[in-house]
Amino acid sequence: MKTIQMTIDESLLAQVDETVQQLNTTRSAFIREALEQALAELRRHQMEEEDAAGYRRMPAQVAEVAEWEAEQIWGDEWNAEK
Repeated sequence: MKTIQMTIDESLLAQVDETVQQLNTTRSAFIREALEQALAELRRHQMEEEDAAGYRRMPAQVAEVAEWEAEQIWGDEWNAEK
């Protein structure tokens, strides 16, 4: 691992310190996990954008979608859980 130095707003740092105390962890561990989650979310968003762009370039045909419509029926057991 590499040690870094960063600037952070005092009120944000206070929130981090309160949270790490509640979670019984460290600032470093908490910030590492937060950065990992933010990067994963960014990658998901980029992949969703690429997927949407692909469908804009080549929209799904009605026949492609129609054959899967029956798979969308959840049945009474799904509705009973709500």
